[in-house]
Amino acid sequence: MNQNRSVAFHTLGCKLNFSETSTLSRQLEKEGFEKKAFTEKADIYVINTCSVTENADKECRQLVRRIQRLSPESFVVITGCYAQLKPAEIAAIPGVDLVLGAAEKFNLVPHLANLTKGDATKICSCDIETVTGFNSSYSVNDRTRTFLKVQDGCDYNCSFCTIPMARGKSRSDRIENVVAQAQSLAQNGVKEIVLTGINLGDFGKSDEVGKKHTENFFDLVKALEQDTEMPRYRISSIEPNLLTNEIIEFVAKSKRIMPHFHIPLQSGSDAVLKLMQRRYTRDLYQERVNLIKKVMPHACIGVDVIVGSPGETEAYFQESLDFIHALDIAYLHVFTYSERAATKALTIKPIVPISVRQERNKILRNLSYQKLQYFTAQFTGATRKVLFESPKVNKENESIVMLEGYTDNYIKVETPYRAEWSNQIVDWNLL
Repeated sequence: MNQNRSVAFHTLGCKLNFSETSTLSRQLEKEGFEKKAFTEKADIYVINTCSVTENADKECRQLVRRIQRLSPESFVVITGCYAQLKPAEIAAIPGVDLVLGAAEKFNLVPHLANLTKGDATKICSCDIETVTGFNSSYSVNDRTRTFLKVQDGCDYNCSFCTIPMARGKSRSDRIENVVAQAQSLAQNGVKEIVLTGINLGDFGKSDEVGKKHTENFFDLVKALEQDTEMPRYRISSIEPNLLTNEIIEFVAKSKRIMPHFHIPLQSGSDAVLKLMQRRYTRDLYQERVNLIKKVMPHACIGVDVIVGSPGETEAYFQESLDFIHALDIAYLHVFTYSERAATKALTIKPIVPISVRQERNKILRNLSYQKLQYFTAQFTGATRKVLFESPKVNKENESIVMLEGYTDNYIKVETPYRAEWSNQIVDWNLL
């Protein structure tokens, strides 16, 4: 029956979501489903959702309406963080047939076998406390770069965040499994793995909630360096309090782990960090950046920042802006605070007006542009290793015109297409 059924996927949110969607896609293709683009007609549409901001919720609803216009007779399945947090709200969206919470996400195939169009929306959700196991996943859109999930869940309780409610307690894969998977990907032509997780630095706490073991993230990166043939690894995002000196110093000497860190800051004001219930001060953050730049002056450092969170006065924002301005970093990912149900941030005052949040976002985005320009300019004339990715296609005539790639320290490079460079690491002079 599955041989004649088609499925299309759409992912909202983080790279970890992309890795999980890719794994679900492979599961269904193995069962005989034909994969379609999300813009095409398909028998089943699966939306893997995020719920970090209100925009992600809105986008999910918009996608369902788009499916209804394109193919009203098709089945619509919603999974991911939004599905775990607000299953009844999703089930009320016209056209949704199945809602799968965190525990059922990877049981998609048997659920599809029991779907009947026209029945009431089926909700398969549970208390997040009952979600205990770890499901490994990885994304493969092309051979070049893979996002490999090695950790899930979070034990932190940041006042603005719903992720612990959507993802559950921290849990992770075992090192031997990650090494075996990385080696298999290397043998299949993948040149770079991006290690992903919800709280990546918490790797090793357990492989199942309640079952502790003694591995940690430093042990993982050492094993990947020593026991695999993967040419390149990147650390996707790691909390500053979990980014230890020994990890930084190891990366500085590593031949496989790229000199590129993404370290969430969220605010450069200690007062706001305290309101957010973050587990570090800006002094600790500054220490981490200083050490990275001391042992790897060429390293790229990206930073997450939230603007307009409750309690962020004009003075606190200015304090944060001044701190970030002085940091030796390469770019910012700027998020505008969005109210989330059942979070402690809703009790914090004063509330920052939406217009002020948007203005602060614009200020930091401009700063990010300046930071990136300055960082990139430092390497003019330098030779660095670039991993060129799949070719860029001209949509008008479908001809291949350009190759894109990234240096080891995450500087984007674009060059006219040469077939022999695709998925290859090339010494490149930065002009």
